[in-house]
Amino acid sequence: MRARSARRRTVAAAAVAVLLAATGCATDTTTKGNSGSGKDSPIVRGITLPSWYRSDYDSPAADRYLRGIRATGARWVTFTPTWYQRRVGDSSLHTTEETASDGSLRRIVRRAHALGLKVMIKPHVDLPGDVDRAEIRPRDRAAWFTSYRRFITHYADLAAATGTELFAVGTELAGVSGDPDPWRKVIEVVRDHYDGTLTYAANYDEYQRITFWKDLDLIGIDAYWPLSDEPTDDPARLRRAWRPIRDELAAFAGRQGRRVLFTEAGYVSQRGTTTAPYSWTVSSHPAPAEQAAGYRALLDSFSGSRWWAGVCWWMWDDWPDSGETPVSLAYTPRGKPAEQVLREKWGGS
Repeated sequence: MRARSARRRTVAAAAVAVLLAATGCATDTTTKGNSGSGKDSPIVRGITLPSWYRSDYDSPAADRYLRGIRATGARWVTFTPTWYQRRVGDSSLHTTEETASDGSLRRIVRRAHALGLKVMIKPHVDLPGDVDRAEIRPRDRAAWFTSYRRFITHYADLAAATGTELFAVGTELAGVSGDPDPWRKVIEVVRDHYDGTLTYAANYDEYQRITFWKDLDLIGIDAYWPLSDEPTDDPARLRRAWRPIRDELAAFAGRQGRRVLFTEAGYVSQRGTTTAPYSWTVSSHPAPAEQAAGYRALLDSFSGSRWWAGVCWWMWDDWPDSGETPVSLAYTPRGKPAEQVLREKWGGS
């Protein structure tokens, strides 16, 4: 997900089936992997719980949010610790008050596991304001990758220490993801620190340019494809829009010998959301039926595909006092028809 504007508080594959099975990532729904090995690999039914501030994951709301995620039928939750750089050309990353503290991240992983949820840690790099992280193009790339390896191995160590089942080595870094050798070094170093399943979360318009998929275990895509030219709450129309994309992804997965996980997908509950799913501000008109149609069409279109590893929806909710977008317009499905779609499709209580 592209970064929001600054978050101001009102208060302060061939091996995939084997690799996934080895991490213990079993869920209630399974499909056969691509490898023909006969081993079952899980369908990820996930929802992201992002953090916008250092203490979010220690919020009194944390347990309530995790229970709400589980009640949809989700079996996975994604956490997103974030470091920052000041300008797109900078060569170093740093923490801020908006970076989840390590202690809070460890504690919320433990809470998730105690509730029976599997965990993906998906570290983000962001910039101030509305600048897209895909615009990052450091002046000194060697120095940037040195800083990046320090950042990503920090969280690989945390993921290993907490028994996290899935780890993303990067998210939507299109300005630097075309450098294959430095990324292979990133992946090699991460594997030295973490034994679980690895992916990279490419934006929907980036994934075909990634040349290191075979060094990872899953193809990760943030699936924000525009599906319509005008507002619609017709799932059948959206399913038709997904067909050529689904065919393209199936062929790509086959060529790479890796399954595809939607590391993010989501829709705001705003009029026209499927015209620009990546946007927080499509309109000021609530449209929960359009959001629900987007959820339904995606699950209808991909569920049952052997090459598809599942989806981690963006996102469950903002933390108390941190939301910039009113709940009635936000990405959260909580309390909306989209949540009922999840409960229906995932067998939630």
